[in-house]
Amino acid sequence: MFGITDLTTYILGTIFIILLPGPNSMYVLSVAAQRGVRAGFAGAGGVFTGDLILMTLAATGAAGLLQTNPALFAIVKYLGGGYLAWIGLNMLKGAWQGWRNAHHGTAPQGVAQQVDASSPFRKAMLISLMNPKAILFFVSFFVQFVDPAYAYPALTFAVLGAIVQCFSLLYLTVVILAGNHLAAAFRRRRRLSAAMGGSVGAMFIGFGAKLAAASL
Repeated sequence: MFGITDLTTYILGTIFIILLPGPNSMYVLSVAAQRGVRAGFAGAGGVFTGDLILMTLAATGAAGLLQTNPALFAIVKYLGGGYLAWIGLNMLKGAWQGWRNAHHGTAPQGVAQQVDASSPFRKAMLISLMNPKAILFFVSFFVQFVDPAYAYPALTFAVLGAIVQCFSLLYLTVVILAGNHLAAAFRRRRRLSAAMGGSVGAMFIGFGAKLAAASL
């Protein structure tokens, strides 16, 4: 299937890409800070589902289709970049409103105005599907370890996918617990909440720009 060296390379590459900040983890963090651990894990489930879809598409040849069809890839990356930027702009708007309300001493807005946390599973799945680092990871890195000439390619796919999802679960669990812990601080300090929301919103705009500028 693959040797120890290949497996080690894959594991190290997977850990590195998961630890890089991305829209997946930022959204899950915000949802956990706003609505608690249960909603955070619902968002994590959306991330797992989105990543599974990307893995399946990559393993079944969609990666090659994007690589050989620049127009299709352009459509995907601009739509995805626009979606992430739209989320970021809404978060910046909410952060600005929260900052103004905190300054004028009006009713707390908290994290609830910083991110749309309704339907966390569905939104996290969409964000995962538009995640620039995930797209490039599965299209450019993941497929290198799926050997179609191997007698049992589905087994290779299952092992590689399980490795990604296990490390992702560990990482997102830490993110969710951290977000839940921060919720109390956000309720006490509305300006801190607004600043965090604005920072995450700016990061989403950056993620959108990164996806729009991506190339295979």
